[in-house]
Amino acid sequence: MTAPIIVAKGLRKSYGGVTVLDGLDLEVARGEVLALLGPNGAGKTTTVRILATLLRPDAGTVTVAGYDVVRSPGHVRAALSLTGQYAAVDELLTGAENLALMARLAHLPRAERRTRPGALLELFDLTGAAGRPVKTYSGGMRRRLDLAASLLSRPQVLVLDEPTTGLDPRSRNDLWAVIGDVQRAGTTVLLTTQYLEEADRLADRVAVIDHGRVIASGTASALKAQVGAAHVELTTPEGIERIETDGSVGDVRRILADVERRGLDVTAWEVRRPTLDDVFLTLTGRPSVPAGAPATETRELQETR
Repeated sequence: MTAPIIVAKGLRKSYGGVTVLDGLDLEVARGEVLALLGPNGAGKTTTVRILATLLRPDAGTVTVAGYDVVRSPGHVRAALSLTGQYAAVDELLTGAENLALMARLAHLPRAERRTRPGALLELFDLTGAAGRPVKTYSGGMRRRLDLAASLLSRPQVLVLDEPTTGLDPRSRNDLWAVIGDVQRAGTTVLLTTQYLEEADRLADRVAVIDHGRVIASGTASALKAQVGAAHVELTTPEGIERIETDGSVGDVRRILADVERRGLDVTAWEVRRPTLDDVFLTLTGRPSVPAGAPATETRELQETR
């Protein structure tokens, strides 16, 4: 069995009297997309910044591609690339100039400096805009350019911290497609997000973090199954009746045939399956919140800078 590419054990981090990470354990397999879910202030951004060697943990160990983030930060940085919540590109330069500059800063060999930016511009559907200043780009185009810059050095691990924050639905879908392409090319992706649909769509596995610990992990399907089974929800004048089902067409037909046989006065019916929102609510005791940096998340971001 291939060793995990990211391993965190007993990770702890506090700011003053506030504990942000409280013994967090996490493993990410090579080539997978892992979505890290959690409410604001749960410790997602702090975890990401420790992985990227931007913060030192108070206790615990973290290795990336076999290298300890404290003892071998240079090797970790060579293996991992971080894309933050906001695009880190120069608005006055063109898209091509941004990538050319980043390629030089990444010390790519001269041959790769000539070919790699163009290949990434094509991958991210930015070739037609390569000669335009980035200040003319839409939000989605800026995010794609930022992601392209993160992949210039062909990192083994790509960490995306809230990558679609502030994007419109079309741009979000476009970015999701690109992330899928990145994984298929062999890159491991660690994704923090508050968009549950995003985790459901992209992730091979989901880890839920709350109060500085991973409280559950597994495939989205497995986590949903822990919450409960699918059911047919029948609305009648007397109220709502729920009947468990496996969700198949045949089983739903059986239930509806039984409803007709019983002569129930059903005004509406719907097949409902547990969602990641249900998982989130069950595990954390509160619903998911839309991304947007309320006070708790803002505080965590400020304290880690």
